Amino acid sequence: MIYHLSQKLLHSYHFFNVLHYVSVRAICALLSSLTFSFILGQRFIEVSQRKFRSKVREETPKSHQVKNDTPTMGGLFILIIFTINTLLWNNLYKSEIWIFALTLISFGAIGIIDDIAKIKSKKGIAAGTKFKLQILLATGIMLLWYFVSQPNTALCIPFFKNITTQLGWIIIPWGAFIIVSMSNAVNLTDGLDGLATGPLMTNFSAFSVICYLTGHKSFAKYLFIPFTNNAELTISGAILIGTLLGFLWYNTYPAQIFMGDVGSLALGAGLALMALMTRQELILPLAGGIFVIETISVIAQVFSFKMWKKRIFKMAPIHHHYELIGWTEPKITVRFWIISIVLSLLALLTLKLR
Repeated sequence: MIYHLSQKLLHSYHFFNVLHYVSVRAICALLSSLTFSFILGQRFIEVSQRKFRSKVREETPKSHQVKNDTPTMGGLFILIIFTINTLLWNNLYKSEIWIFALTLISFGAIGIIDDIAKIKSKKGIAAGTKFKLQILLATGIMLLWYFVSQPNTALCIPFFKNITTQLGWIIIPWGAFIIVSMSNAVNLTDGLDGLATGPLMTNFSAFSVICYLTGHKSFAKYLFIPFTNNAELTISGAILIGTLLGFLWYNTYPAQIFMGDVGSLALGAGLALMALMTRQELILPLAGGIFVIETISVIAQVFSFKMWKKRIFKMAPIHHHYELIGWTEPKITVRFWIISIVLSLLALLTLKLR
């Protein structure tokens, strides 16, 4: 809205030309979403305390029982702030913006269904049903992106300048796999106050920078990466960074509100799609290393127990293991944030080391 209004006012007031720049709108969008979060956050928590009180899952350390009745579905708040600021700051003629927003909202809808089921019965929807819904939505999103946006399908190999493979239509199942995997990985990580929020901010920061670089021909040519014309997604990433900063104000230990599946599923899917749209999905496991480690810890635990009836960790995901060996919750969270910052910087470094 502000972007399109500035285009109309530009002929009379040259000052509005500044809003033509993605970098300016990205900063404004970040600050705007942060401001909205502060203004509306407490009110949303008050409503959530009446309608969305959560129950701690049984497969968590006993110390988590004090968190019973903490309001959940904070991800719904994130999606509301994101939608408002997208309409304010983005160029709405870009199809990628709508596809990105649709991804967040559709995966958020699965989370809403699951969160409401957990509030009512302490058990969410069946894992198989949720997984099928995720595959269905992810495939639909990839089909929409492939046929509407007609994207560059080059698979960019980290550390190599001239090695790329055109995936063609294979990008549809490939992308669906990445979206579903990252959505579930973030969902598994969201088990301590602020634990998922910090790595999500660092990852969206890294991929917002990548969106800016791949969205400009000169930068893309200089770095030997595919030109995607998706610089506008930088603003979407900035909106999520600002919103997550505002959410962290209330979600940091001890949390006043939890993100819930509505947030973790949506943001994980959105992060995966951003990586796909920039054609840098192969560095996502590096930047999102925390999410990968959390997922691997669960897979390893289940596999070990089924094969040898032995557990590798005291409890999975791995953040619970560290709780049970004596680490405090804030220490685990901050240390995981530090690791995530380092990994995101390394991911950005791979763009130059080719």
